[in-house]
Amino acid sequence: MTVSYTLKVAEARFGGFSGLLLRWRGSIYKLLYKEFLLFVALYAVLSITYRLLLTQEQRQVYAQVARYCNRSADLIPLSFVLGFYVTLVVNRWWSQYTSIPLPDQLMCVISASVHGVDQQGRLLRRTLIRYANLASVLVLRSVSTRVLKRFPTMEHVVDAGFMSQEERKKFESLKSDFNKYWVPCVWFTNLAAQARRDGRIRDDIALCLLLEELNKYRAKCSMLFHYDWISIPLVYTQVVTIAVYSFFALSLVGRQFVEPEAGAAKPQEPLEPGQEAAPALGDLDMYVPLTTLLQFFFYAGWLKVAEQIINPFGEDDDDFETNQLIDRNLQVSLLSVDDMYQNLPPAEKDPYWDEDQPQPPYTVATAAESLRPSFLGSTFNLRMSDDPEQSLQVEASSPGSARPAPTPLLGRFLGAGAPSPAISLRNFGRARALGLWCAKSFSTPTNYTVEKGQFKGGCSHPSP
Repeated sequence: MTVSYTLKVAEARFGGFSGLLLRWRGSIYKLLYKEFLLFVALYAVLSITYRLLLTQEQRQVYAQVARYCNRSADLIPLSFVLGFYVTLVVNRWWSQYTSIPLPDQLMCVISASVHGVDQQGRLLRRTLIRYANLASVLVLRSVSTRVLKRFPTMEHVVDAGFMSQEERKKFESLKSDFNKYWVPCVWFTNLAAQARRDGRIRDDIALCLLLEELNKYRAKCSMLFHYDWISIPLVYTQVVTIAVYSFFALSLVGRQFVEPEAGAAKPQEPLEPGQEAAPALGDLDMYVPLTTLLQFFFYAGWLKVAEQIINPFGEDDDDFETNQLIDRNLQVSLLSVDDMYQNLPPAEKDPYWDEDQPQPPYTVATAAESLRPSFLGSTFNLRMSDDPEQSLQVEASSPGSARPAPTPLLGRFLGAGAPSPAISLRNFGRARALGLWCAKSFSTPTNYTVEKGQFKGGCSHPSP
């Protein structure tokens, strides 16, 4: 059964996740404790062998091997490889859940499109929705071990009411080497076409809508089957598993507390006269490698998470409850197309019939929420400029004649109507060139000024 703790984390509070650490069912402790105990036992055996059974020369050789293994373990990109793999597995896990076929949309279309309050109309609607449920049962038998244990043979499917004996004979008479979960969908389409000819479905638009919903339902069945067929490439799973196992195999030897390497002690400061030298100190001998055990818990636990959810249709604690989904789908779908067909409550005026602004009541526990102002947009409280000239509307000029906006920083010193420095310098260069041309050509003085980015001058000669 799926482990749900959503209510426990509905509010963020101090130590909110800490209460989840004490759970056993569905926990990482339940998944990992066997591998963890094996790792601790192997580490203890190597530690006892090094401390009690080896000679001094053998200890030196073992220390060299341990240092080599410790350096080699750091060369394995474990976080990179394992992180990408778990991300891929989690995305695949959620996609498989969204591919589980649910009849909710289809049953609403059947109830609205297939008419008839007589026995034939009721039989037609129930048969259509039963075919849809039969398709999901057949595909779930192919991918879920729980469903297969519940319906190990087609006789069990018949006894459960999803299929009649005549339908079973028809189903088994169809010779195909492939999975035949799609057969009930074909029965559905043929029965819907017959209902259209008989007038139970009143127009082609309703028939088209009904078949569209069936195709969406069948597509989910197909996608679920293909998720079971096409797995994550085996080489990727092997690479990740070998990376994790080799890392901790090297850590078993390399993380042992061994004697420090000769000459590796930190050089001491010069001694004063009469002062004795302190003995060289190596790494602290803690006997129990706490950081290594935590590392094993995190990395190996990460791998176990991927192992559990790579196929969520098994019998682990957090696998999908496929049998309960089958029960729910059958009950809800039959209820909607049979008991609820044309079974409507009387239409009445709602309590807010004459109110312009209806306001549902609050309880005492939620009354404070009614005092909060409604959200009107992120710019609703933006403070605008008090200068009325900033709010004046101007006509948009063509792209070729548009002038750049004034520089805001220099505009504070030059005034609100000061032109942009780029415009002033450019026009100043044009005016200066025009004046020089007039002076050289006609030897007449020219009067020109630059006002708001435009020429105003007295040169009457044609421009070059």
